[in-house]
Amino acid sequence: MSQAKRIGVLTGGGDAPGLNPAIKGLVYRSSDHDISVVGLYDGWRSLLDPAPEALALDREMVRRWDRDGGTNLGSSRTNPFRTTNEAGERLDRSAEVFENIERLGLDAIVVCGGEDTLGVAARLSEKGVPVVGVPKTIDKDLAGTDYTLGFDTALRNVTDVIERSRTPAGSHGWVQIVEVMGRHAGHLALWSGVAGGAHLILIPEHPFRYEKVFQHLRVRLGDTTGVARDPLRPRYSVVVVAEGAYA
Repeated sequence: MSQAKRIGVLTGGGDAPGLNPAIKGLVYRSSDHDISVVGLYDGWRSLLDPAPEALALDREMVRRWDRDGGTNLGSSRTNPFRTTNEAGERLDRSAEVFENIERLGLDAIVVCGGEDTLGVAARLSEKGVPVVGVPKTIDKDLAGTDYTLGFDTALRNVTDVIERSRTPAGSHGWVQIVEVMGRHAGHLALWSGVAGGAHLILIPEHPFRYEKVFQHLRVRLGDTTGVARDPLRPRYSVVVVAEGAYA
């Protein structure tokens, strides 16, 4: 394949920090090689539209994008291989993606997304579409890469929440529960819990038992009813729970 001269970029799936800086970096790097970049709005949905909404991106346009959160190109959870019509029937509309890629004159597509968005990219690649996938997920649940856009920022933010929860918990003798993202992977809960000093971490990879959780908390906090409090005994606990953790 000859060098691409016109590429499209889209963002799909849920929100994650770092998307706009990634788009800016792509535009800047591409311009160094005389490659034009077209922004595709709302993820894969744009390539299912008879008149796809696209925007030519240049250095001046994206110069300040790295200061914005979210994604200035919008996003969606559209999967061209798995759409639904008004009758509720499943349809494969991937052929329309090919048509729009040709209509827009794109030599390749850069896709920023997570498991589902990059899954579509992989299937299109198998069908001959030149695709570059940029891993994006705060769950850190993508195989084949140790780095994903969004995870580091999410880790810092969650760690900050955990650390801030410890002071009021200690003041009032609370058991503070912090729930974090992670349907099938507990990386964010585990890493932030360790960094923030949590006393118990529950993740999807290891089913828990409520009895064990209660036992752990009783052992840590003890039952001080009717007796003088030991100043050396912990008076609070912080539990970090991934959203997908289950008993």
